[in-house]
Amino acid sequence: MSGSDTAFVLICAALVLFMTPGLAFFYGGLGRRKNVANNIMASFFIVGLEIVMWMVFGFTLAFGSDHGGIIGGFDYLLMGGVGSNAGPYAATIPFMAYALFQMMFAIITPALITGAIAGRMRFKALFLFILLWTIVVYYPIAHMVWGQGGILAAIGSVDFAGGNVVHISSGVSALVLCICLGRRAGYDQVNYRVHNIPLVAIGATLLLFGWFGFNAGSALAADGLAVHAFATTALSAASAELAWMLMDALTDGGKPTLVGACTGLVIGLVAITPGCGYVPLWAAIIIGGLASPICYFAVSVIKPKFGYDDALDAFGCHGVGGIWGGIATGLFASKQVNPALGFDGLVFGDVRLLGAQLVAILVTIALAVVGTLVCVAIVKLCVGSLRVSVHEEHMGLDISQHGERAYPSFNGLDD
Repeated sequence: MSGSDTAFVLICAALVLFMTPGLAFFYGGLGRRKNVANNIMASFFIVGLEIVMWMVFGFTLAFGSDHGGIIGGFDYLLMGGVGSNAGPYAATIPFMAYALFQMMFAIITPALITGAIAGRMRFKALFLFILLWTIVVYYPIAHMVWGQGGILAAIGSVDFAGGNVVHISSGVSALVLCICLGRRAGYDQVNYRVHNIPLVAIGATLLLFGWFGFNAGSALAADGLAVHAFATTALSAASAELAWMLMDALTDGGKPTLVGACTGLVIGLVAITPGCGYVPLWAAIIIGGLASPICYFAVSVIKPKFGYDDALDAFGCHGVGGIWGGIATGLFASKQVNPALGFDGLVFGDVRLLGAQLVAILVTIALAVVGTLVCVAIVKLCVGSLRVSVHEEHMGLDISQHGERAYPSFNGLDD
């Protein structure tokens, strides 16, 4: 047991928790003025819901004794047996510290989905959907990738900090859910502009700050591997930010935008997440530098081509960025960086890791698609329509779903 490792992991857990309010501000600023409180609430309520679920039964389903390589057992129900001694996943920190760190991933992952359905989903339908999705999709994927006996780990795939578990699962589910909901009213006629650019920048800054805990903390020790993950995270984010600014300069009248810089920054963080503890520093520059044009293509070409309404580009950034990051890990991972790797990446002469990564990505996509459709069907049976009415949508979800305004009207009248 190591006091320094324990302190490091707890601090990183707090940083990861800080990312969910950051995401709330990021999504809140990107959305429409009349929906900003709803966009922020969509992340905030998940903090409370996921903590309770995780402590009662979530951790044991994700990290309990293996059942078929797909789901955990009930060994740790109500956190029984999870205490101050080291557990099976980390030798130098209390088992509870590991559980708390993983809990923060379970909080932010479903919050990512909410960007795709901004402005049109009933809050009680969203609440029930997130609850079900966490059980049906998140816990099984977390077990298959990170749990002892997990089927995706067994084939040799790797995911250092959540490419499959966090970004691909949420991004693909976001795409399916937004298609099930349908497009916003007036989608083809209305010009949806970012309503609060400073709020977007604040959210992106908080995400960047917390992401170092997200990635470096996944080393589960204050050691050289954590330092390496920290460095690759910074490099990928920086190169992706510069790449998006360049694309802005080349395509939008020669003017790089703050929203574009923030978007590129986040995409670089997404792309490096699965490989931050496996790839060399030089590879992080390539991964981030290519992530921005890949996601830019998804957002500006694929989305208009197929006509789905991914409102705040949850799939275009997290789904596509996570898929690229998983593939890039199979290309650039090296045993010299992390001796725990089973195989080197393709660039270093071994194709096996890339094959395992592709299989893991396909399995994650399949589970996300099927699981989301199952959850949607159950929610419809329980609460009826997923969508607000046309009148409520025009009114705005701040008023129709929460009875409050994010921005008061300064008209001289009493509130």
